[in-house]
Amino acid sequence: MPSNSIKAILIDDEKTSLQNLKQKLEEFCKQVVVVGATQNPEEAITLIRNLKPDVLFLDIEMPKMSGFRMLEELGDYDAEIIFTTAYNHYAIDAMRISAFDYLVKPVAIEELENAVKRLAEKKATYTQERFHVLKESITENKNQENKIAVPVRDGFEFVVIKNILRIESSSSYSRIFFRDGKSIIVTKLLKDFEEILTPYHFFRVHNSHLINLNYIKKYLRGIGGQVLMDNGDLIDVSRRKKDEFISILNI
Repeated sequence: MPSNSIKAILIDDEKTSLQNLKQKLEEFCKQVVVVGATQNPEEAITLIRNLKPDVLFLDIEMPKMSGFRMLEELGDYDAEIIFTTAYNHYAIDAMRISAFDYLVKPVAIEELENAVKRLAEKKATYTQERFHVLKESITENKNQENKIAVPVRDGFEFVVIKNILRIESSSSYSRIFFRDGKSIIVTKLLKDFEEILTPYHFFRVHNSHLINLNYIKKYLRGIGGQVLMDNGDLIDVSRRKKDEFISILNI
């Protein structure tokens, strides 16, 4: 597959819409390679995790699971989102979750071409920035505290790692909660932070939560259980993470 190609997965409960979009992409947007197409949002989640596409063309109004709900179930994802829907009133919701674009069905060829062109330009300028800055910014100087640079709206903010209480996933963003009660939203996926911060005594207890193990106040037993943090936040522990988490805590 050429390096400039764009891997796409199409999700739409209407078979005709799915076929029409696939045909338009193949005919008018040659750089787009459709690696998967499905009418089933649950199947789409599996496809996305396995195939790691660059973009999702996602219908919003689907009977079993809406496009918004599917993204919540998916959790972390690297793909851009282009919503395709017959309903204009979803545009504001789409913008709230930072969708790359919003196309109204039936999708106009010119609008589709423009969306793909902008996507290709963005991909061309995208390097390994996904967590390169995070890795390079950790300071190991014995005379100063370990810090990490996180991307914010107007640049990068350097924060002391030991001051991070927990990090929570929010679509394609993450919210960092600090010990002093403050928080910031950053354009990084939770899995990026997980990879960088695990050596610093952090653990991902849930698909949406990465916590600093130094600030656990109490563990509450249950199917997965819950963690009470020093600041009073109660965090769910997923069932699949429970055994590993308890093993780390030696309880």
